[in-house]
Parts: sequence; structure tokens; C-alpha cells
Amino acid sequence: MLTAVYGLTGALIFGAADFLGGLASKRISAMLATAVAALTGLVGLLLVFPVVGGAWSVEAVIWGALSGVSGAIAISLLYACLAVGPMSILSPLTAVVSAVVPATVGLLGGDRLAPIGYWALGLALVAVVLVGFVPERGAVRPTLRGIVMAVGSGIMIGAFLIMIDLTPDDSGLVPLVLNRTVNGAIMLTVVGIIALAARRRRRWTPAPPRSPAESSTLRAGLALAAACGIVDAVANFLLLLGVRAGDLSVMSVLTAMYPTGTILLAAVVLRERIAPVQWVGLVLALAAAAMLAIA
Repeated sequence: MLTAVYGLTGALIFGAADFLGGLASKRISAMLATAVAALTGLVGLLLVFPVVGGAWSVEAVIWGALSGVSGAIAISLLYACLAVGPMSILSPLTAVVSAVVPATVGLLGGDRLAPIGYWALGLALVAVVLVGFVPERGAVRPTLRGIVMAVGSGIMIGAFLIMIDLTPDDSGLVPLVLNRTVNGAIMLTVVGIIALAARRRRRWTPAPPRSPAESSTLRAGLALAAACGIVDAVANFLLLLGVRAGDLSVMSVLTAMYPTGTILLAAVVLRERIAPVQWVGLVLALAAAAMLAIA
């Protein structure tokens, strides 16, 4: 029961973080938004660490740090494949792969469910595809490059879930602190390299000063990215509680429903239309979560 609650709630909050990150990326670069989010998430985790605590161990540090590496790779591949498109195919493909990989590892590792639980996992995977599907006019077939990057991103997201599950039960927030530290360091390094290369290209042409509107946009983007990092840290904490309370296979499938939170917020805040196929996916997601709670 707790696993289903943590999983579905965490998925909705992950979706909210993606929504904020998406808004930030419209104002500043996606890489900078990701780096800022990682750092603010780290600050948030460090602030609550004295309360939640956690035992430092070699396993917690190693798996936490490696999960930060896999997360950075996953984000880079995700942005790259969505840029190639079509999003309507590659986005749900990434989500499904991110669920199937850890679910398979969990089931092979000994996760056992009641018969209704296996039906629920299958139903949840269908829901993931339908919720993540965004109909595009004139969408073309994805290229092999786009598919490979989408699958790679899904595998890396799945690897992140597996590594968090491998951390000791008494490690508390230690794995997430290491995850955010490594992830933030990688993304900041990438942003720094990109900025340095851009500066060298235009070293003979001084950049014009920012207008008040550009400065305002920059501040708004940084604020949204910072909020994204805090919300994402909360979602990761729920993920951690979920894998400690129950099965990796259940948590991985429920977490893959993160597009649910994104599209609901987009509908409420931006007045974006939810497609009929996505409504079907939302209903199936709730049904699957209820079945998993029973299982």
C-alpha cells in the first residue's frame, strides 16, 4: 500500500519538477536550468539532512555517486532525443524503457506480487505510453539515432532507480546527497565548457549589454530552475522511501508515470488541452495504482 502511495505521489511531483524545468528552459538554457536545479536540490537535502539523517558507508557513497552520473547521462540523452523528435514517440519510449529495465531487475531479483499485481504492471505500462503520447501534426517516423538516444536515456533512468535501490536501508539521505553533488558537478562543468567555448568564439565581438527585459527573463529562469530543484528533491525522497518500503518493480513502473503531473499542471496553469488518449492513460494509471495497492 505504502509503495503505491509513494510511487504515484512521487510520479506526480516528478512531473511537477519537469513542468518547472520546462518553463525554466524557455528562459535560460536547458543545461543551465538542470545545473541550477541540481544545486538547489542539493542545498535543500543538506538543510533537512540533520533531521532525516543517514549512515555514511562505502555502499551508500558509491551507489549514490554512480546514480548521479547515470542521471546526468539520462538528462543529456533525453534532451538530445526530444530535440531530434518526434516527441510523441520518443518521450513515451523513454518512459517505458525507464520502467521496464528496473522492473525486470526487480522481478528477477525476487520481487513477488499477487496475480493482480502483474496485471497492474502491464496496465501501468500501457498508461505510461498513453499519458506520455502528445499528438503532433505531421509527425514523422523517428530516426534510428533518436530511438537509440531515447532507449539510452530510459536505460540510464532505470539504472538510477536500481542504484538507489541498492543503497543500504540505514543510509537515509546520503545517496541522494551524493547523487545531487555529482550530478550538479557534471552539469556545471558542461555549462562552463559551453560558455567558455562561446566566449572564445565571440572574443573579438563584445557582447551587447542585457536589456531590462532580458535580465528579467534570466532571473525568472533561474528562479524556476531553483524551484524545480527543490521539487525534484522531494520527489526523489519519496522514491527513496518507496524502494525502501516495497518492491523495485512496482516503484519503477509507478515512477514512470511522471508525465501525468506535467500534463495536469500544463492544463491548469497554461490552459493546454489534454488529448483524449491522455485522459484514457490517466484513468488507466489510477486503476493500475489501485490494483498495485491491493497487490
